[in-house]
Amino acid sequence: MRPSLPEALKLAANVNRFPRPGRARIDRVVVIDDYSTARGGATALAVLSAKLFRGLDIPVTYICGDDAANAELAALGVSMVGLNSRDLLSADRAKAFVTGIHNSAAVRMVAEWIAANDTAHTVYHVHGWHQILSPALFKALAPVAQRCVVHAHDFFTGCPNGAFFDYQSQQTCVKRPLGAGCLATACDKRSYSHKLWRVARGSNILRLLRDRAEFGRIILLHEKMASFLVGAGYRPERLTTIRNPVAPLSIKRIEAEANNEFVFIGRLDEEKGVEDAVAATRRAGVRLCVIGDGPLMPQVAASGDHVRALGWQSHAEIGPIIRKARALLMPSRYPEPFGLVAIEAARSGLPVIMSGSAFLAEEMERAGMALACDTADESAFADTLTRFSQMPKHEVRAMSERAFLMSPDLASTHEEWRDALLAEYHSLLSTNAVREPTNGAAIQGVFS
Repeated sequence: MRPSLPEALKLAANVNRFPRPGRARIDRVVVIDDYSTARGGATALAVLSAKLFRGLDIPVTYICGDDAANAELAALGVSMVGLNSRDLLSADRAKAFVTGIHNSAAVRMVAEWIAANDTAHTVYHVHGWHQILSPALFKALAPVAQRCVVHAHDFFTGCPNGAFFDYQSQQTCVKRPLGAGCLATACDKRSYSHKLWRVARGSNILRLLRDRAEFGRIILLHEKMASFLVGAGYRPERLTTIRNPVAPLSIKRIEAEANNEFVFIGRLDEEKGVEDAVAATRRAGVRLCVIGDGPLMPQVAASGDHVRALGWQSHAEIGPIIRKARALLMPSRYPEPFGLVAIEAARSGLPVIMSGSAFLAEEMERAGMALACDTADESAFADTLTRFSQMPKHEVRAMSERAFLMSPDLASTHEEWRDALLAEYHSLLSTNAVREPTNGAAIQGVFS
């Protein structure tokens, strides 16, 4: 049995590429993601890992689906390899239909890199694949599967729509992925035909990842993710939890008790619940600041005088903006696996009002730094906002101070996260029989 998160972080402290006795060395870490610049949490963490590993002088190659134009990583000595392709939403529709299920160009790029550069002490870490690289990526990685870590930043490893959520009924889905009930349910937020396309892609990820035990190290963001993936057919021993690293949005505690504006930070998409935040704040008669971008930006921007939509902002730019906030709203409609922004805000002193289905909701509410409610219920959500708006200053301040002081316990620091990842890599290299560098014959099989 693997150690608990605190034990793992303790055991992983101060590891680096130069092994202590009994530790295998690391020749290189290959970080793999759809993008080279952050468009969401998964890519932000992929990029962060590359920076942290370079800080220990570990050689890093970053393989991505876009043009690999990250000057900051290149300046740090990261070897950048890009497919120079566009994501599914930007590509020609007919091409996206095919490449989203199986991107043969991505297979060739990754397989050729492995054939030319792999060593027995090179490790591979996949962060994102479903926007450009496709499940075909795991076919290319099959020859090095025993040295490959897959990060489950979402639920696409188990669920065709990536959320275990029925967008039509607005309910958490408990059906077995790709089972008869799943196939018969029109749960996609677009259409049933789009659901069938996602089923085809989902069958590939289950065949190439779930059904290949060699890919034995799948990292979860929160312990509650495990039951969903076990229900999708993954064996429990393949799963390990390393909570995301968090840096506060503001070093100084935000004096939430002096403010009256609520803030939403995130992707402006249906599943993130920004429409619910807009409706509930309107009903409660309170103001809302929206930070982020996405398909719903036009609707949000036109939703009324009580909303100010600022668009996408960098981490550094968000800090000064939210100093005027009373609380962060995180009304995700699906089971939010982690909710990085909730802890970033809490670590800055902002209380959080969040969906009760978010995996962090129970522990954040129990710690007295958050309120959880059914954010999909406009009346219940608005009542919670009204209650929090009218809460005495000393009570809001107490929540703010608890959030500021106690929220670090809910996540890891950058250094703890880096060391926990390196401990996983060392474990892979130590427990699996050392294999010779991948040969041409093995790679040829990838293309067949």
